[in-house]
Amino acid sequence: MTRYLTQRVGQAVLVVWLAYTLVFLAVQLLPSDPVTIFLTADSAVDQQAIDAMKSQYGYDQPLLTQYLNQLVGLFSGDFGYSLASGQSVWDRISGVAGSTVALAGAAFLTAVLIAVSLVGAATLTRSTVIRRVVVNVPPLFAAIPAFWLGLVLLDLLSIRWGVMSLFPDGSFLSLAIPVLVLATVVSAPLAQVLLKSINHVYDQPFIDVLRAKGASRSWIFFRHALKNAAGPALTIMGITVGTLFAGSVITETVFARSGLGSVVLTAVTTQDVPLVQGLVLLTASVFVVVNLVVDLLYPLLDPRILTSSRHGAPRALAA
Repeated sequence: MTRYLTQRVGQAVLVVWLAYTLVFLAVQLLPSDPVTIFLTADSAVDQQAIDAMKSQYGYDQPLLTQYLNQLVGLFSGDFGYSLASGQSVWDRISGVAGSTVALAGAAFLTAVLIAVSLVGAATLTRSTVIRRVVVNVPPLFAAIPAFWLGLVLLDLLSIRWGVMSLFPDGSFLSLAIPVLVLATVVSAPLAQVLLKSINHVYDQPFIDVLRAKGASRSWIFFRHALKNAAGPALTIMGITVGTLFAGSVITETVFARSGLGSVVLTAVTTQDVPLVQGLVLLTASVFVVVNLVVDLLYPLLDPRILTSSRHGAPRALAA
C-alpha cells in the first residue's frame, strides 16, 4: 500500500508541474506580456506606466527567472496578483469559491443519486418497457446542453409561472434549480457507465449462486452488484470533475449566481492573464487531487489492484 500511495502521489505532483509548465508556455506564446495586453486597452496609458507595472509584477525578468519564481509561488500557495484589481489571485478566487463549491458539491451528490436511481430502476424492474425507457434517459441527459436547460427552466419558473426569482434570493429554488440543471448533465455518463458495469456483474457466476440461495433482487443489487460495479463508475466520477467545473461556470452565469463563473467571465473580458492563469492552475490542481482520491479508493473496492500495480499493470486493466 505504501508503494502504491507513493506512486500515485508522485504522479499527481508531476501532473500539476506539467500543467503549470504548459500554462506558463502558453502565456509566453501571447503576442505580448500580460501587463502590456491589459494596459494597452486604455490608450491613455504611457510606456512609463507599462514599464513600471511590468517591473512590479516581474514580467521584465528573464523567462527562466519568471518560471522559477512562479513555480515556487505555486507550491507555496501564491498564484500572483490580479492585474484588474491588484488583489491576490488566491484571495480573489477564494472569496467566491465557496458558492461554486456548494453548487458543484450539491450537484455531484444529486448526480450520483440520479445515476444510481436510474440504474436501480432499470435493473430491478420486471417490465421490459420501463427498462427500455429508463436506459434511454442517460443519453437524453447527455444531449441536453446545460445552458439551454437552465434558460428553459428560468423562463418557465421565473417569467411564466413566477415561482422563482430571476436572481438569487436565498430561497430553496434559487439553489435547487441550478443544482438540478448541473446534476442532470453530470449524471448522464455516470449512469451509462454504471449500467454497463452492472450488466457485466450480473453475468458473473456468483450472481447465479446468490439467486440459487434465494436472495432477493434488491439484496443482490445493493449488497453485491453495486459494489462490484462501482470501479468504472468511480473513474468516471473523477473524470467528470472538469465537466462539473465547466458546468458550474455556465450555470452560475445563466442564473446570475456569484461564484467562479463571474470571476472567469470578468478575467477573460478584461484580459486579466494572471487571474486566468491562476484559475486554470487551480482547476488542474483540483482535478488531480480528486483523481488521486479516486486512485486511493480503488484498493478498498478491489484489493487485487495493489497486486496488479506491484507488477506494473495499468489501472484500467486492474479495474
